[in-house]
Amino acid sequence: MTMLKGANVPVPAESVRVEVGWRTGPGVPDVDASALLLASGRVRSDGDFVFYNQPRHASGAVRHEGRRPAGDTVSDTLGVDLARVEPEVEKVVVAASADGGSFGRVPGLYVRVLDAGSGAELARFDSRDATVETAFVLGELYRRQGAWKFRAVGQGYDSGLAGLATDFGITVDEPRSTAPPSAPTPTPAPAPTPTPAPAPAAAPVPPPAPPRPVRLSKVTLTKEAPTVSLTKQGGTSGALRVNLNWQVHRHFKGWGSKLGRAMAMHADLDLDLCALYELTDGRKGVVQALGNAFGALHQPPYIHLDGDDRTGAVETGENLTVNLDHKESFRRVLIFVTIYEGARSFANLHATVTLTPQHGAPVDFSLDECTVPSTVCALALLTNEGGDLVVRRESRYLIPERGVSPQRTVDHAYGWGMQWTPGRK
Repeated sequence: MTMLKGANVPVPAESVRVEVGWRTGPGVPDVDASALLLASGRVRSDGDFVFYNQPRHASGAVRHEGRRPAGDTVSDTLGVDLARVEPEVEKVVVAASADGGSFGRVPGLYVRVLDAGSGAELARFDSRDATVETAFVLGELYRRQGAWKFRAVGQGYDSGLAGLATDFGITVDEPRSTAPPSAPTPTPAPAPTPTPAPAPAAAPVPPPAPPRPVRLSKVTLTKEAPTVSLTKQGGTSGALRVNLNWQVHRHFKGWGSKLGRAMAMHADLDLDLCALYELTDGRKGVVQALGNAFGALHQPPYIHLDGDDRTGAVETGENLTVNLDHKESFRRVLIFVTIYEGARSFANLHATVTLTPQHGAPVDFSLDECTVPSTVCALALLTNEGGDLVVRRESRYLIPERGVSPQRTVDHAYGWGMQWTPGRK
């Protein structure tokens, strides 16, 4: 049963999943969930804001776990471990922002709180009166007499995520004026006077660097707008982190049924994040877990895979890092994902890949668009265009021929021209 605005209910679970959901369709803006940890009504620092560019709180209590499509409905999820929320935090605000329009154009907007252990729904609030708002506080988890409760709020903002965040004390990165400062009026130097030599003084301690403001910008690549320049996004140096995560089903009933057997197979699901590279000196290769070809970050190929993850967990998953300090060494890099075992297609695996430059906006990909029996997906192609690395959305689901590996399949599709031999983990 849905809650009325202003109503509250007890939350008897120690750990919950908070889903912000809506119905998608043509012209519907993209929606993003976020959380703010408040003490005395405001954040203690910008680190108390958890969202797509800052997906994990330092305490580990709140995490942005990403979105999950299900038919014509999409949900963006936050994980909240209430037992780990710091004592001074009185409230965890659950918010949503609309990208590309107002919430008046978002049908079926709701928030619900689920027991993270059992999956049971503990609370639900459906927002029905949105008009011009571009950000919403949908609800809040708050302490009351040593226990946690959830309140349905439904307060809107027409100033977007930036206005909502600023209202709670977040420092938001805003464009600065590029006009040069006016030159100060020169003043004559005073005449020198002889003074005794001062005693040596200790070196001055430099002041601490000011906190970096929170960057709210993000990038969504579509068929209509498939490319983005990392230079224009500010991602010209540092590390480009590529994260793959997926959903593993672990507890099922009806193991003897066709569905039960399929779900049991997904319990052993193993996806691999990989990259084909071609350097400007002509060297080519692959970075992947298969064959222990993990690469290197500070020497060619300047790409490193941190390990072979078998869980798909949002907090870890598989992570590949591209060293953008050596971007002039890259001719092209193709990011792709293979199914090593556990499934015959990417459909319904809820796998997502996020490219996050150290200095720039993240780029998200969902592999749930797959409609064919594909075991290899070419996700994104990075090309060096006059010194500028350009990211192009590929999202090509390839079907290997019988006896042909996924790696050889993606090589042939993009003309890498490498020689392949069997490998194992």
